[in-house]
Amino acid sequence: MRRDNIRILFAILSIVLSLTLTSIAQEQSEDDLAKQSQNPIGNLISVPFQNNIGFNLGPHNRTQNVLNIQPVIPIGISENWNIVTRSIAPVLYQPDVASNSGGESGLGDINTTWFLSPSKPGKLIWGLGPILQFPTATDDTLGTGKWAAGPSIVVLTMPGNWVVGILGSNIWSYAGDSKRDDVNQLLLQWFVYYNFPSGWYLSSVPINTANWEADSGDRWTIPLGGGGGKVFKIGKQAINAKTEAYYNVEHPDNGPEWQLRVEIKFLFPK
Repeated sequence: MRRDNIRILFAILSIVLSLTLTSIAQEQSEDDLAKQSQNPIGNLISVPFQNNIGFNLGPHNRTQNVLNIQPVIPIGISENWNIVTRSIAPVLYQPDVASNSGGESGLGDINTTWFLSPSKPGKLIWGLGPILQFPTATDDTLGTGKWAAGPSIVVLTMPGNWVVGILGSNIWSYAGDSKRDDVNQLLLQWFVYYNFPSGWYLSSVPINTANWEADSGDRWTIPLGGGGGKVFKIGKQAINAKTEAYYNVEHPDNGPEWQLRVEIKFLFPK
């Protein structure tokens, strides 16, 4: 009888140990995926769907919606180097800010960045390459009508639970509709993540922009804020979901006063 009890006890302990090890392995996997997905040029295929809702545009306090579909695909070109492509295809609803009704919906201008990055980076991770913008907008109000290009750079580090870095680019128009305004635009995005166990994290990833062709008072959009999210799995599919809110301390006269960002990112580890 005692031997049977001992066997049962060992069986229970074995099951508990197995579940514990499985839980630990899952947490480590989620933690690793969280940090990998927070690296804009990491060796990880991802397909984010980032929805940005802008509130209080213009005198009638209209609401804008921008869904950015932005796949990231790393391509190994040698033992020491990767090319990481980051594309953004915006699907917009742009309200008529001069009225309390009406607006346009459709595709905006698509842009693609090609980063050259070391495949085995040290503590400082970096990527450098060109960014290209294409006049794909389905309506004049949704895009610039111009072909544009420029340089882009990203630099980051990932000490301990942190992921900290900055991504910047500037594009200039070189062709397109001669009746449309020239393009000279800066994007500067710093990002800070702090990771907790089980894939949870806090984040601040504001997108600062400057339109150098605009008047000085309408040039900058500078948001402050943040949020958080979690990496989890549905079956075998890894997903990174987060929500953030930002108040625009500086914005053009007809730009949003604040914005809500909800992002679902599908992860495909290589």
